[in-house]
Amino acid sequence: MSEILWDPPLDGRSRLEHFMAGLPAPAPSTYDELWRWSVDDADAFWTAVWHFFDVVSDGEPSPALADASMPGAVWFPGVRLNYAETMLRFAERGDDDVVVVARSQSRDDVQLTVAELRDQVARARAGLVAAGVTQGDRVAAYSPNIPETLVLLLASASLGAIFSSCAPEFGTQSVIDRWRQIEPTVVLAVDGYVYGDKPIDRRFEVEQIRAALPSVTTLVWLPYLDARSPTPDGAITWADLTAQHAPFEFVRVPFATPLYVLFSSGTTGLPKPIVHSHGGITIEHLKSLGLHHDLGPTDRFFWFSTTGWMMWNLLVSGLAVDASIVMFDGNPAHPDLGATWRMAAELEVTYYGTSAPFLLQCRKAGLVPREIADLSRLRGIGSTGAPLPAEGFRWVYDAVSPTAQLGSVSGGTDTCAAFVGAAPTVPVFAGEISCRTLGCAVDAYDEHGRPVVGAVGELVVTQPMPSMPIGFWGDDDGSRYRAAYFEDIPGVWRHGDWITITEHGTCTITGRSDATLNRGGVRLGTSEFYTVVEALPGILDSLVVHLEDAEGGAGTLLLFVVLADDTALDDALTRSIATALRGRLSPRHVPDAVHQVPVLPRTLSGKKLEVPVKKILQGAAIDDAAARGALTDPGALDVFVRIRQSL
Repeated sequence: MSEILWDPPLDGRSRLEHFMAGLPAPAPSTYDELWRWSVDDADAFWTAVWHFFDVVSDGEPSPALADASMPGAVWFPGVRLNYAETMLRFAERGDDDVVVVARSQSRDDVQLTVAELRDQVARARAGLVAAGVTQGDRVAAYSPNIPETLVLLLASASLGAIFSSCAPEFGTQSVIDRWRQIEPTVVLAVDGYVYGDKPIDRRFEVEQIRAALPSVTTLVWLPYLDARSPTPDGAITWADLTAQHAPFEFVRVPFATPLYVLFSSGTTGLPKPIVHSHGGITIEHLKSLGLHHDLGPTDRFFWFSTTGWMMWNLLVSGLAVDASIVMFDGNPAHPDLGATWRMAAELEVTYYGTSAPFLLQCRKAGLVPREIADLSRLRGIGSTGAPLPAEGFRWVYDAVSPTAQLGSVSGGTDTCAAFVGAAPTVPVFAGEISCRTLGCAVDAYDEHGRPVVGAVGELVVTQPMPSMPIGFWGDDDGSRYRAAYFEDIPGVWRHGDWITITEHGTCTITGRSDATLNRGGVRLGTSEFYTVVEALPGILDSLVVHLEDAEGGAGTLLLFVVLADDTALDDALTRSIATALRGRLSPRHVPDAVHQVPVLPRTLSGKKLEVPVKKILQGAAIDDAAARGALTDPGALDVFVRIRQSL
């Protein structure tokens, strides 16, 4: 068994312990028993969650699961609710309590109390009504992680309109590819933003997006980069939209009513428009944030995210459990990697969420956040976006906090939730995700479709979850939705990750199954490569692909590295890479060739693009392999065409 870095206090204070104490006898007494019950009797579990959080609704929340078909499950058919109403209930907060704290590199801090947030939502709702928005219309935001984006989401939801957002760093075509599919009538857009100390003007991009979307009848202009930025012809300002005082109102809708559309990364083909429901997101996020993250009215919840990543949707749902949310817009490494750690201390953050690559970047830079900031208030530290190796876990406990619970989580845009993560009643093991999340029937399947323990398998979900998509926008017969998740194993959700579930209930994710390396019949995950290679001095980033041999040979394993300015890819470094991989992993992991590249292709949410690189190396054109607008650096794939010519 791996090293335990944190033990739960089990003092009866966590919301999960309160939840368990309220279950009828014979109640589960351990997390494993609770998880098993939550997936074996999904109806009883989700009914208990509903009552524990006292979800505001009309109708009877029973049955919770009327039809367990997958796809096609029917949840809570007898209720009507509204996501925004749940978010703005604030059962344990007063009108003068600050519930939104927003820090930006583009403007001064903004804070909103309960009363101010409710007033802003009511005003924006009135502005949408005046713009002709009705239930089912789409409202979109080309804006950062700022209060205005949150207010627009809640105002749209309160009407039964459907929301979607793109971060303003998205390329023009990337935004158009998304929103052409859903045809929004209202778009909120900023004139630009500041990233670190660099101003980014987006006025031209906004005009291009507007021109490409004939469905847009109202452009709402937010001068965010420059308060003097002129309003485009025919547009209204954010001040215009929110000018009218209005009553605080909601329309309660059936559980499966669309709430918002999230998009897949779009690295190959058009991004998938994933439709999430009012009910599914409400109940899943209450469970996740209340029971797994243990958030409540005394917490300040921060997770670094942009509005183009599902973690933004999870962050803002912190309001539903009465937590205050901390929104941040800008470069988290400006002026240095300690910026958001110092912010956490200043703003009294109790839960700090970020990405695994950022934590590893801090570790590699030798940063010790607890020495530059008072992080004594931190109860939880979240990590997602990529597997966090054991070294990253140990760094958190050595350099950040010896007492906070580290929650490494993995899930996706597809469910806007985590399949595996942490819970306040289970230990934290070095390099391992603590548990399968409640209500999520995760298994590891071998190549024969059988569940395995202690071995790598496909991450599958064998029972429905409330936040599984209600479909893809425009996919009227459901064929695209079924093909995305259920084509390979009928009736079972295949997520596309490699997972190992241990005998003590923890998990490890070892990369995307569609990026799997298969040498001599042995499947190799990509994350273990990166853990070893990126720990070597001078290597800033890495990516590995395997090109199969059409005649059944071992194929070619290629490693690509980004190096520090003072490091050269010479024979000594190549030998160091080989020695480290051979010694820490196996001889199969030693690459056949190592290539230096200036930058690696990543999605806007930071994921490495092994599959598109492999396709390019196998002869595909760049635009057939990936959508440039979905990349942090649209030119990052060009070098692989040149490398292909030299192979």
